[in-house]
Amino acid sequence: MDVINDLILQTVSSPWLYLVLLTVTVVDGFFPPVPSETVLVAAAAVLASTGEFWALVPLGLIAALGAAIGDNIAFALGRRLGTTRWAWMRRPRVASTFAHAERALHDRSAALILGARYIPVGRVAVNMSAGALHFPWRRFVPLSIVAGISWSALSLVIGLLAGSWVTDQPLVSAGIGIVVALAIGLIIDRVMAIRRRHAPVAQLAG
Repeated sequence: MDVINDLILQTVSSPWLYLVLLTVTVVDGFFPPVPSETVLVAAAAVLASTGEFWALVPLGLIAALGAAIGDNIAFALGRRLGTTRWAWMRRPRVASTFAHAERALHDRSAALILGARYIPVGRVAVNMSAGALHFPWRRFVPLSIVAGISWSALSLVIGLLAGSWVTDQPLVSAGIGIVVALAIGLIIDRVMAIRRRHAPVAQLAG
């Protein structure tokens, strides 16, 4: 256990951490399987557990920057390629998410873009749909920056709490942070699924 903890500490204290974090947050903006939340929360938890709170600021800024860049790449891909180009986009769940995003963009674009940042598949669907529907880029850019900052801040808070609960045990604190982040993600997914099921009923009632 001590050997693993030392390895984690060396990784977090390495300048390569920021490059890795920037890379995964950018890629996660248009390729959902990349676990950017996991990397950010785990790193924040480790830093908090070792008392290196000063490092949370550059960590959060880099994550926010990467998130904004990734979201804008998804926007550009949507504008250029549409939302049915690749096989994974045509899967029933993903296609349904795209369809919901397209409808909602007309009514509540700001809330949708900001909220979708917290849902791995949802943010790709919303941002690509925004691009495909020619949503104004000058409006999308500031929204993506705000979304990236808020998402990064929440992830840091989760990691900070986990690291504060378990000090001097980076492996345990990182694990707690990841579990909390995954739990929040599952809750958000569940809420969104319920909203999607109720949406057709509300439309028929109206």
